[in-house]
Amino acid sequence: MSITSKDQQYIWHPFTRQKDMAAPLAIVKGKGTLLFDEKGNSYIDAISSWWVNLHGHGHPYIAEKIYHQALELEQVIFAGFTHRPAVELAERLLPILPGSFARIFYSDNGSTSTEVALKMSIQYWWNRGEKHRNKIIAFKNSYHGDTFGAMSVSDRSVFTLAFHEYLFDVVFLDTPTEANISSLKNIMLAHAPDTAAFIYEPLVQGAGGMNMYDPYLLNELLSTAQLTNIICIADEVMTGFGRTGKLFASEYMPNKPDIICLSKGLTGGTMALGVTACSHRIYQAYVDDDALKTFFHGHSFTANPLACTAALASLDLLEKEDCQSQIAWLGTSNLQMADTLKKSSLPVKDIRCLGTILAFEINEGKKEYLNQIGSIVTSKAMEQGVYIRPLGNTVYLMPPYCMTPDELAKTYQCIIHILHEIG
Repeated sequence: MSITSKDQQYIWHPFTRQKDMAAPLAIVKGKGTLLFDEKGNSYIDAISSWWVNLHGHGHPYIAEKIYHQALELEQVIFAGFTHRPAVELAERLLPILPGSFARIFYSDNGSTSTEVALKMSIQYWWNRGEKHRNKIIAFKNSYHGDTFGAMSVSDRSVFTLAFHEYLFDVVFLDTPTEANISSLKNIMLAHAPDTAAFIYEPLVQGAGGMNMYDPYLLNELLSTAQLTNIICIADEVMTGFGRTGKLFASEYMPNKPDIICLSKGLTGGTMALGVTACSHRIYQAYVDDDALKTFFHGHSFTANPLACTAALASLDLLEKEDCQSQIAWLGTSNLQMADTLKKSSLPVKDIRCLGTILAFEINEGKKEYLNQIGSIVTSKAMEQGVYIRPLGNTVYLMPPYCMTPDELAKTYQCIIHILHEIG
């Protein structure tokens, strides 16, 4: 049965202007990189359905694992109980994470994983009797989620405009360049005595506009933070699990984080799950006879067995040689496409790529989320059977790893065709 406009009258869609809202397209099936609507039309999912889908839609291996787990245990409270999928996932994750991590704390999405990291960092100093160390340092143009702590450490933007007076103060730094790295280190040193943590999206700022910056310079900042015992939090919600060409973006830097936040691709895009992993140093501040030093945080669906099972299945697929080859091929293809765009006379600028992520700006209006050229690009691409969702005038690709050469070629050709029309 088709979904009508009347059926939609009770639903409030995210990040969507409500007045004169266009009717959402009903998707009835996903297979591989393709999404299918009610009329049987297919669309290449070139952004992995908000960056979550790694191995394609409807993957039979992940689906089968979830099915068998659902017959055994679908959910149980995780305070006072445990279960095999959560234990196995922690055992699988800890050895592959970029750094020395000791414990896994489960939540249910990317925003909550960063909330956990912030609370964990602030209470770390509280437990140590250094309550004055409660400042957070973050980057301008950052985006760490939509809950209040996550909004506080995100750039003040259209996403947070209505809530500015409720957000806690943060020291915001520019992302590092050769010209500003010395001043950034000095600012960090000046605030270090009162700073609990430095949170950052390593190498790629996602919702802020797919901004990319240099790993060597980020490593310099991390070095400064670690010299002063500032806790370093890597928000790898988007960059994790191969998106940047390496398993984690933090692998590009010698200095590693004390806490890492994961979600999105964690389950291959099939279930909601968040992970916050911390080092032994952080965890030990909570091992105390004083009950008040307990980390009083949790979620109803913490370590959901179905979600943990999906994550284990996704890791199985991710570790296969053919998946790693696909990631490398996507990275090489993006470099070639970037070179094509740079040599063209198309209306684009700041062409950049890292691993499976390709991004650029359209030369029209301001670089901002509300730039209407983004919705025009989406509409034109959908007409050609490709789904992309620009961030304002920032167009980007972040496809599932199962993308075929023909599908990727069609996606590139679609973008070039649209740019010719706009130009």
